[in-house]
Amino acid sequence: MPSSTTAHASHRLLLRAAAARAQRRYRGAADRLSDASGFSSPAGLHRRPWLARLRRALESGEFVLHYQPIVSLRDGRVSHYEALVRLADEPHGRLVAPGSFLPAAERYGLVRDIDRLVLGRVASLLAEGPGQRGPTVAINVSTLSATDGRMLTHIERALARRGVDPSRLIVEVTETAAISDMRRARAFCEGVQALGCAVALDDFGSGFGSFQYLKHLPFDFLKIDGDFIRGLPDSPTDQLVVKALVDVVGGMGRQTIAEFVGDATTLRMLREYGVDYAQGYEVGRPAPRMPVPA
Repeated sequence: MPSSTTAHASHRLLLRAAAARAQRRYRGAADRLSDASGFSSPAGLHRRPWLARLRRALESGEFVLHYQPIVSLRDGRVSHYEALVRLADEPHGRLVAPGSFLPAAERYGLVRDIDRLVLGRVASLLAEGPGQRGPTVAINVSTLSATDGRMLTHIERALARRGVDPSRLIVEVTETAAISDMRRARAFCEGVQALGCAVALDDFGSGFGSFQYLKHLPFDFLKIDGDFIRGLPDSPTDQLVVKALVDVVGGMGRQTIAEFVGDATTLRMLREYGVDYAQGYEVGRPAPRMPVPA
């Protein structure tokens, strides 16, 4: 286990990095996606009547899933995939990134329905796979769902109804859920693990009390926030934070995943630091289908 001095120093690093990074985060994930990525630009989309648009999308199946691989840095093999939800933008024939519509879905109370839709589709996909040899998939659960006791029941029923091995599902929970209601978020994570699924703490480092969540939330994977990864080669602070996280999380017997890995230099540094897995364009782009072993 890392010493208390190491953890305390790491905590101070995260606090400083979070403060310097706060303004950048509010640009939203969608703003970081170029037209070349195949997404519709968020410009002007905020003026649409989102409530009606989202309800129609839920009723008519306009949400689509893409799957991005998470790759082991030990052997280069795909460990699992993350299911990423998109919204079909019919007039332009493109996809709308989640950063454009999820805030509206949360505002109008529809994000739970999106979470359940994604859960159902992923469970059905896993049921089509070849038993325990099939892929493992991670799904994102919103703060509203993670602090709502009904979501745990939905997960249990979705897997049982389709005969899916729970170990093939990973549930990603963000720090925001812990900030919103630590007690309920902890109970949710414990319940997910009791079902036999794994828990990943997503966007870790995005908040000011990050290390507190390591102490109170049960988890199997920690996903290092992309703001620590994008500029890693040129940022001594990011390098120190990533090294500290690897030390602390590894000492706890858990594993780390680096998000937004976009170049070979960053990938090499992460491997040298001892990060367990990588996710990003350098190791694999999201795709509408994922390879399924025969």
